[in-house]
Amino acid sequence: MRALITGASSGIGRDMARELDKRGFDLVLVSRDKSKLEEVKSTLKGNAKLIPMDLSDSKNCKKLHEMAKDIDFLINNAGFGTFGEFAKTDLDKEIDLINTNITAVHILTKLYLKDMEERGSGHILNVASIAGFMPGPLMCAYYSSKAYVVRLSEGIRAELKKNKSNVKISVLCPGPVDTNFNNVAGVKFNLSSLTSEYVAKYAISKALKNKFMIVPGIKIKIARVMAKISPNNITSKIAYIMQERKR
Repeated sequence: MRALITGASSGIGRDMARELDKRGFDLVLVSRDKSKLEEVKSTLKGNAKLIPMDLSDSKNCKKLHEMAKDIDFLINNAGFGTFGEFAKTDLDKEIDLINTNITAVHILTKLYLKDMEERGSGHILNVASIAGFMPGPLMCAYYSSKAYVVRLSEGIRAELKKNKSNVKISVLCPGPVDTNFNNVAGVKFNLSSLTSEYVAKYAISKALKNKFMIVPGIKIKIARVMAKISPNNITSKIAYIMQERKR
């Protein structure tokens, strides 16, 4: 079995690589940072191909698909966030975010899904966030990007079920995780964070059991339910207060 993981140099992606390595998968690890990819590879026992690549460039996404064929398990994990009022945040960084969090996920999901459907097997795990279920004042671009990933995955799942396909799709929606994400986004979570090791192990275990919606942690499960039943204006106010505390 062969798995491809984007954003594999740190955090959840790194720990997913380690978990799949323990399960005997051959790996294709993708990240912008070659040196960190090499560090991850040094901790693995099995085969791992490293592809240093910036997936914010759509041409690179298509190039990656050409470079890494016969993928049984695709994990779209690459992504980052930005913090601040929408009118004041850096536009270029947000475009980079959109290209990484949305466009790259869209392209890779489509290209590898076609391969998997032709083969009649395969699994895609898209990494979203609990943020994908609610408005995100002070992190508008990030929350919106994760909503796209959730809805895209839900739509594809419905199509696969309608076609009685053997290809499976899952979406991971964690809450705060202790990773480098906070440093990149420029925020500090006041909520207790799960470890990336726990989230990675939980996500891989559930995905390989064909669980679609994967939400680690009881607090985040409750938050998802509350986001579904609360009016958007109330959810927005609560989200704003929570984001404000990150300053």
